[in-house]
Amino acid sequence: MPSLVALEREARGCVACPLASSRSNVVFGVGDPRARIMFVGEGPGREEDLAGEPFVGRSGQLLNRLITEELGMRRSECYIANVVKCRPPGNRDPEPAEVAACHHFLSGQLAEIGPRVVITLGNFASRSLLRTSEGITKLRGRVHPFGDAALVPTFHPAAALRGGGAVLAQMRADFVRAKLALGDPSGSAGQALGGSD
Repeated sequence: MPSLVALEREARGCVACPLASSRSNVVFGVGDPRARIMFVGEGPGREEDLAGEPFVGRSGQLLNRLITEELGMRRSECYIANVVKCRPPGNRDPEPAEVAACHHFLSGQLAEIGPRVVITLGNFASRSLLRTSEGITKLRGRVHPFGDAALVPTFHPAAALRGGGAVLAQMRADFVRAKLALGDPSGSAGQALGGSD
């Protein structure tokens, strides 16, 4: 498996799908390469495309707050990536061919980092990694086995910014679930919290 550095170098030159033609920057990922927690979002937005870093806008500020308040960690102690590394026009969902073109980058990141807990942010990332058509409202609220790790689906921070306190409270509960799962990769600690918040 290529190193993170080699994968990032490859991603920066990638033209495997049409997203390459409209990007300002490849948004590969950021954080601790030995992180115990890895966040996976859908794809870069406008601000991320310009900065070349995931979750730097208002959603990123909320994510940073939740990392600090609920996980007791700093952003720099986690690793943050997206399913696709280039911005889909108009922030639309990535197309299947675009996801397929980027798949080996995310797989390589997961393999190289080896997180104990993966937190998926939003419908698209959760469905992609869990290979399901179920929506986030059904997927969240419990810990899912994910190879040697535990996967905790939660809402995208943008949903909490739009949906207010109720969505934010559920995100906080999911982050607590993830923190418990850190000590128990099988997920049984998180499962003990059940699905109701």
